[in-house]
Amino acid sequence: MLLQNKVVIVTGAGGGIGREIAVAMSAAGAAVVINDVGASLDGGGRSSSPAEETKAIIEAQGGRACISTDSVAEWAGAQRIVLAALDTFGRVDAVVNNAGILRDAMFHKMTPDDWLSVIGVHLNGSFFVSRAAAEQFRAQKSGTFVHMTSTSGLIGNLGQANYSAAKLGVAALSKSIALDMARYNVRSNCIAPFAWSRMTSGIPADTPEQKLRVEKLMQMTPAKNAPLAVFLVSDEARDVTGQIFVTRNNEIFLMGQNRPIRSVHRQEGWTPELIVEHGFPALRPSLVPLDRSADVFSWDPV
Repeated sequence: MLLQNKVVIVTGAGGGIGREIAVAMSAAGAAVVINDVGASLDGGGRSSSPAEETKAIIEAQGGRACISTDSVAEWAGAQRIVLAALDTFGRVDAVVNNAGILRDAMFHKMTPDDWLSVIGVHLNGSFFVSRAAAEQFRAQKSGTFVHMTSTSGLIGNLGQANYSAAKLGVAALSKSIALDMARYNVRSNCIAPFAWSRMTSGIPADTPEQKLRVEKLMQMTPAKNAPLAVFLVSDEARDVTGQIFVTRNNEIFLMGQNRPIRSVHRQEGWTPELIVEHGFPALRPSLVPLDRSADVFSWDPV
């Protein structure tokens, strides 16, 4: 029971990865706040049914849970999510920022609403809920954040400028929280999950190659991501903060973070011409390729 007596908020816990994380947190001994607005994949509509289904699963296994249907994309909603934990269970020990929507489109066709909606849930939502919990964490001098990022942001992907920007922003937010709140014994880490869920179910499967890819993706069930989330929330990870992990079926990756990879120097300084003649030829062999997540994770899930 790694999480005995802990209280964990999981956003977007009405289905998919969020539900599996919430159930796993409960199985490890935590009381869980199930936050989900019950929206469609693009953020439309509202229903309490998904959250109620997750709560029923947890309670059938002997766990404790309550429901919040407030939106993470609203500051007041985030405050109420944290208040639900305090009112129901008397404390909050961890936040898992998992809520998300998709509005995929090629950049030159993406609308302002596509952009703002996705940034609002993923990036603003992660900030709002984390910031709402931060006051409690600071007062009790303990707490843990786990944020869902994505290789779409860490590496890149087609047709997801809004989602990619939000998820890379989440990684930077997590690192900033880890730096700013270390003095209060607060930790912050990221998971970039691979899973077959409603957020990936729209991947085309028209050609034999696409069908084969989808079959491989379907092996990566949402539950595969939950064990690492439980570990990161537990006291066993007390010295782990500011890190980015990837979970992919039975694989766990520790991701690198931006660092200098090559440099050039001239005592006299640079001109555009000298960069053409000397500087850029020295840097060119180390340029990062224009690859996508699928190009980097090119082997079958294992």
